[in-house]
Amino acid sequence: MPPKSRDDKILVRELRVNKGYNAAALMRDFPNKGWNKRTLNRWISLIDRERSIDRKPGSGRPRTVRVEMNASAVEELILSQEQAPGTHKSCRQISSITGISRTSVHRIIKRDLDLKCFKRKRAQDLTEDNKICRLVRAKQLLKKYPEYMVPFIWFTDEKLFTVSAPFNSQNNRLYARCGVHKRNLPAERVLHTRATFSKSVMVSVGVSAMGSTDLIFVEPGTKINGAYYRDVLLSQHLLPAIKQYGDFFIFQQDSAPSHRVKETVELLSRETPDFIQPTLWPPNSPDLNPVDYKIWGLLQNRVYQTRINDVEHLKQRLQEEWSRFDLSVIDHAISEWRSRLRACVKASGGHFEHHLQ
Repeated sequence: MPPKSRDDKILVRELRVNKGYNAAALMRDFPNKGWNKRTLNRWISLIDRERSIDRKPGSGRPRTVRVEMNASAVEELILSQEQAPGTHKSCRQISSITGISRTSVHRIIKRDLDLKCFKRKRAQDLTEDNKICRLVRAKQLLKKYPEYMVPFIWFTDEKLFTVSAPFNSQNNRLYARCGVHKRNLPAERVLHTRATFSKSVMVSVGVSAMGSTDLIFVEPGTKINGAYYRDVLLSQHLLPAIKQYGDFFIFQQDSAPSHRVKETVELLSRETPDFIQPTLWPPNSPDLNPVDYKIWGLLQNRVYQTRINDVEHLKQRLQEEWSRFDLSVIDHAISEWRSRLRACVKASGGHFEHHLQ
């Protein structure tokens, strides 16, 4: 075997230069090293020629796949084209198109192109009119509700939860022993089954820095029109629960059709000390409602850690996890509200969440 360590290479050089050792002498005096005669002769030749044990810069095995041409091809495919977002290819697709192995594609991306990967997130589609309206109303909300008033705002929202858990194919993987073929695994391990039309339940809630309401379940098949929203959700559940925390509060709701009808606005004008008018709340703005941008996501992640059997089991899991919800999480989400409004203004009403990270 060749002299692998740098100390061995220095030893060979010193004995060759100072004492004229050849390969046979080195192998005779150092039998435990297990050196190979042919390799020693190659090292001796290098020492005689260069007087050094180090390779010349650029010597050794040349790059084969990761050459400049391939780096350019990968760069062209991995980045979205100008004025055409989302046209980039995946590493698997690039490997298939160029014939470069996926390992080499990853190396080119990381080492040659010095690119960093970010995970894409879903967001509301915003028209130019939406952006203008969001910009104007975000400014109005910042002016009308200064920092000291934010703790009195009750943020409300509704969400549909399904019996079948949300499916993320990227993270839904399984591992098996080497040599085990996928076809030999049980179907229940390999397949993620989901009903075509999963049963669901609509949930409503209100949160503030002062506290939160219980989860309010809408019976399956019930249409949340203006009358149901006023007579049931508001009059029987949300408003009585909120009033238990004090006489003064500010009620928030989004711009759903049942929220902005004339009768609903009149009811809130009578029954609340103050509320955010439909003409003041920004359209298409789940990124400005703490329930949407924080609470629902956390609750969903916790609920589906257990397999859900039916609607009643889903209700039970929602109530269990809501009872464990830490008020500090809600406080933190609400404390972000004004900074998000400012971020919306800075983005001229456009998407801003990617700037917050």
